[in-house]
Amino acid sequence: MILNAPVQPCLWFDFQAEEAARFYTSVFPNSRMGTITHYGANAPMPEGTVLTVGFELNGQPWTALNGGAAFPFNPAVSFMVICQTQAEMDHYWSALADDPAQGQCGWLTDRFGLSWQIVPQLMVDLLPTPDTPGKQRLMAAMMGMKKLDIATLQRAFSQA
Repeated sequence: MILNAPVQPCLWFDFQAEEAARFYTSVFPNSRMGTITHYGANAPMPEGTVLTVGFELNGQPWTALNGGAAFPFNPAVSFMVICQTQAEMDHYWSALADDPAQGQCGWLTDRFGLSWQIVPQLMVDLLPTPDTPGKQRLMAAMMGMKKLDIATLQRAFSQA
């Protein structure tokens, strides 16, 4: 495992931890696989089954765990991917979305059931501003989108 950060996500999978880690490391830059551990004898999974997979996504350590079907993912937890450009947003949306037509407001679910938010830096920059009408227009535009469109969001915020 990669345990060099004080806080890191641990994702509970049924039995797809290694597959998911390999997929995620193929999507994000500056990513790599780490140590893979296996269940031993008398464990809740068959001996030799992958137990944990350490990996990094863009330098951030993560762990994937094969723990069985007891705890499926749900949208109450999601991971935000902050993007600088529309091309970057398009890349993550198409790579991660299990069904690109099903997302809402920049949120999507991947093929493992994990929720992601593909968000432009523009949103991060504009939401704290004091321009309340601009923020209201920005949010209204976002609510009507699946994959977010930076140019449309910028126009909505800037309208007078």
